[in-house]
Amino acid sequence: MAVNDECKLKFQALKSKRNYRFIVFKIEDRQVVVEKLGGPEETYDDFHASLPEDECRYAVYDFDFVTDESCQKSKIFFVAW
Repeated sequence: MAVNDECKLKFQALKSKRNYRFIVFKIEDRQVVVEKLGGPEETYDDFHASLPEDECRYAVYDFDFVTDESCQKSKIFFVAW
């Protein structure tokens, strides 16, 4: 299965520059492509609403949180839907 170059570029932008909150991918014509980009101001609810109920998707979500020691952290989660 081929991965479109845009997928790699958008993921690197999310990972290094935090340009996006999430990226939703789909398989189209035997290739993985970007379906939706969520801006940094979007929420988990926005992310959840962008996933179709009856089709499979793949996504990455950048989750911000604060630890018990009041340290700001971020984790990127991979989602298979």
